[in-house]
Amino acid sequence: MPKELTENALRVLEARYLRRDAQGRIVETPAELFRRVARAVSKAELAHGTAADADRWEERFYKMMVSLDFLPNSPTLMNAGTSLGQLSACFVLPIEDTVESIFGTLRDMALVQRTGGGTGFSFSRLRPEGDIVVSTGGVASGPVSFMKIYDCATENIKLGGKRRGANMGVLRVDHPDIEQFIGAKHGASLRNFNISVGATDDFMTAVECAGELLFRHPADGRIVGSRPASTVFDRICQAAWETGDPGLIFLDTIERANPTPAVGRIESTNPCGEVPLLPHESCNLGSINLAHLVLERDGDPEVNWERLRVLVHDGIRFLDNVITVNRFPMDAAEQVTLANRKVGLGVMGFGEMCILLGVSYSTDTAAHLAGELMSFIAREARLASSRLAEERGEFPNWEHSVYYHAGLRLRNATQTSIAPTGTIGIIANTSSGIEPLFALAYRRATLDGQTLTEFNPLFLRYVKRRWLAWEELLDSVAQTGMLSRSPGVPKDLRRLFVTALEISAEHHVRIQAAFQKYVDNAVSKTVNLPEEATPDDIARVYRIAHRLGCKGITIFRYGSKDEQVLRLGVTEKPYQYEHFAKCDPEACRL
Repeated sequence: MPKELTENALRVLEARYLRRDAQGRIVETPAELFRRVARAVSKAELAHGTAADADRWEERFYKMMVSLDFLPNSPTLMNAGTSLGQLSACFVLPIEDTVESIFGTLRDMALVQRTGGGTGFSFSRLRPEGDIVVSTGGVASGPVSFMKIYDCATENIKLGGKRRGANMGVLRVDHPDIEQFIGAKHGASLRNFNISVGATDDFMTAVECAGELLFRHPADGRIVGSRPASTVFDRICQAAWETGDPGLIFLDTIERANPTPAVGRIESTNPCGEVPLLPHESCNLGSINLAHLVLERDGDPEVNWERLRVLVHDGIRFLDNVITVNRFPMDAAEQVTLANRKVGLGVMGFGEMCILLGVSYSTDTAAHLAGELMSFIAREARLASSRLAEERGEFPNWEHSVYYHAGLRLRNATQTSIAPTGTIGIIANTSSGIEPLFALAYRRATLDGQTLTEFNPLFLRYVKRRWLAWEELLDSVAQTGMLSRSPGVPKDLRRLFVTALEISAEHHVRIQAAFQKYVDNAVSKTVNLPEEATPDDIARVYRIAHRLGCKGITIFRYGSKDEQVLRLGVTEKPYQYEHFAKCDPEACRL
């Protein structure tokens, strides 16, 4: 049995990942799942070494997964070593302004989603609603109408047969239909889409300087209208306040970091925004569990930098291997992905690492830790990719990349990314991505219809060991999900176990920016806002994110959606409560 698998982890593994026979019965254990994945991924070693090398790396890959120190993205866990064999997390698919392209991409979306991948699209090339279609004499229905067709198709496709599909829809801010797009998520529309406005530097400057936003026809760039930029920006903020969408992606910031600008421009991202990709490109993700990388030295906690170094190097090798053994759903995706060999190594458990180190997430110390960690990971990931280039050769588009002119030989056009790690975070029993604790007690709705109730395990261990009236405190936290609403709790305890809705919006963005500074791709993070937040608060978040160099930004105001993934408090005591109620306080170490 893998280390520290919780009841909720087992429920998720059984629902989505463990193999089943023709009758639907589970036919593998979690340990066998990790062995299956390790064996399949290590077969890439045969292209460059011996069978003994493959066996050695199989064992190393197995150990870092079974220990829950590292986990790859969901399609790799689901499909490695199976007949399906599609291992990539996400794809960006292009849409040109023809019926053939629109519905050809719809077909490609279905091929990707049935294998477990998410899909991102830019709808910016489609002509606006009401435009004359010369070939038929009719009028165009516009990007949002086709997004609804894609949404309907996704509603009827389960990702890999195990979970509902996920899409990202992007529209440039200067598209004539942008205001219709901004309000597209009102009501029950586009349930299977995250949407983001593709904001430009010119637009953000015009917002600040009371300038005009010029709308341009996507066919030839001619100006077809204008609005005050602040009017459009205010509509974005109002819609995000009401529904959580749209977010923003900053197209010029993304393009400045494009490692292969000669190959093409980046117009969209994957569904959660952490991987900006070229048309037809896919990416493979994996995350290191930072909560496992805190050790004690002379009684004081510190980061286990040497273990982190090993995991970064092994993680980059693992992800490069995934590209080699992957079975792509379309030839075009295979060609572009193999040409650039992008990978995205990231982290999960940052929120819990802060607690283990005695650092409050809401402080400048946490932001400094974020930069220190990610700069170390980025440096070692680039070194790992450089060594792989010496061993296996550079990615084929290397001579058309920014690295060629710098004389830097790399195996992978990108090496790092910060994914949300929602599901694999449950398996690893740690906090998602770089998020703080959402709450100390909460309910989580999963995509397959389950509701998981949880107390944070670190909090349980802490209060059982150090709080005399722990049962009374847990009863209070079970109702509210946070300490700030429990009387008599010391200030230092409230600061250590601060939760997402208690942290200022600006600080959320500063943590994201601290990571983004050292990330090749992008950072998936949600700025959680309390229910009483205003559209002006959201506007301030968007401005700060752009100024600090984030590639995108997502906000969520608590209670703005009837169906939201996480809710404060629990209606019944989760299994962890009963477990820790029985445990010896001396064994409940933080």
